[in-house]
Amino acid sequence: MKILNRREPLILFAGDLLAFCLALWLSLALRYGSIPSIPLLYQHAVPFFVLFVFWVLAFFIAGLYEKHTLVFKGKLPALILNTQIINSFIAVSFFYLTPFFGITPKTILAMELVIFSLLIILWRIVLVPLFGLRQRENAIIIGAGPEMKELLAEVNGNERYNITFFSSVDLEQIDGIAFQEEVIEKVYSEGISSIVIDLKSEKSKKILPSLYNLIFSNIRFFDMNKVYEEIFERIPLSLLEYNWFLENISASPKVTYDFLKRVMDIAVSSVLGFISLVFYPFIWLAIKLDDGGDIFIIQERIGKNNCIVKILKFRTMSVDDGGEGDSDRDKKITRVGKYLRASRIDEFPQLWSVLKGDISLIGPRPELPKLANLYEEQISFYNIRHLIKPGLSGWAQLYQENPPKFAEDYGQTKTKLSYDLFYIKNRSLVLDIAITLKTIKILLSRGGR
Repeated sequence: MKILNRREPLILFAGDLLAFCLALWLSLALRYGSIPSIPLLYQHAVPFFVLFVFWVLAFFIAGLYEKHTLVFKGKLPALILNTQIINSFIAVSFFYLTPFFGITPKTILAMELVIFSLLIILWRIVLVPLFGLRQRENAIIIGAGPEMKELLAEVNGNERYNITFFSSVDLEQIDGIAFQEEVIEKVYSEGISSIVIDLKSEKSKKILPSLYNLIFSNIRFFDMNKVYEEIFERIPLSLLEYNWFLENISASPKVTYDFLKRVMDIAVSSVLGFISLVFYPFIWLAIKLDDGGDIFIIQERIGKNNCIVKILKFRTMSVDDGGEGDSDRDKKITRVGKYLRASRIDEFPQLWSVLKGDISLIGPRPELPKLANLYEEQISFYNIRHLIKPGLSGWAQLYQENPPKFAEDYGQTKTKLSYDLFYIKNRSLVLDIAITLKTIKILLSRGGR
């Protein structure tokens, strides 16, 4: 059993596909006043299913296959309708700007959008709970420290998971607990099916003999470290030791992945880089009219294997501080600079660094040399994030709520490292594509970190 139900995205997608097909059938039936014939269905099926692929991408970017869409049902109608507005523009562009399929179904397309939106709302809010996706089993968590408290609060406060923690055992107080009576007997009396335990803790070794016999009672055990990673999608730093890195991290090339990643970097950066050239004259004019200063700045960052790389950006401050910052940093940002930062346009020139190969589209954000030296001295394992190329966007940029800025921030940098380690361990082309699509959402909403 997984703590997270990995079937949910697949079930949601299957329901979306069924809703799309039903909406198309109903649209044709209402439009022509009869049951659609096979030739009529075939004529519309091919172009509409191609359109569905683009709509699913829009759903994914909007987050309709993510955690919050399964928990906060009150936000679903607005989220779906907003996404469908975007999908309507996609549909119009698809049929009228690229009339490859020879049909321009105005009425049917409008009906498809309306009916599909209604069916999706019905499916997501009313029908999904009937599948029993959130049938929860009783479990016990045995551990210590902030990670255990985070897990306990997250799992018990969120219907997304398959389990609920009926009780918890603090390993720091294990010596004062009658373990047989308070834990073992409770397993049998309360119908406990799973135990999540910090197997790396020295104190847990004392109770392992008592837990061993529970295997024969069909009790399942999960390592708290792995459960934490699965739920929060970051690595719990305080639970890590050298053996974790030896088991999970390697500098050896992933030949296929590395090749495909570089191909994606070259293809995307070259296309976007040349498209962005259209904006350069306007940006040049705006900066010159604003304060008459330089257009670009060049800053040093830490790249792969601790090598220094230089990145190019549009200047957004009246005085270039090299990225190091101070308490008056915001006051130095120019009027044009505020817009360039908010829209991420100031980072357009970095696409040429991607094309050159100094950085990648996806990876840990490159750090300032000065800050990197400080963090390596104070934060264990910090240098591991320099094992791979840094990126324009990354896992931490998507999910860290309060990322560190330009002054040293050890607490938030540790959190960022936990996300970076998750990416380094699990990096793949599929994950890179997912990060890219989610980054598009952030750019379009001017959000992100």
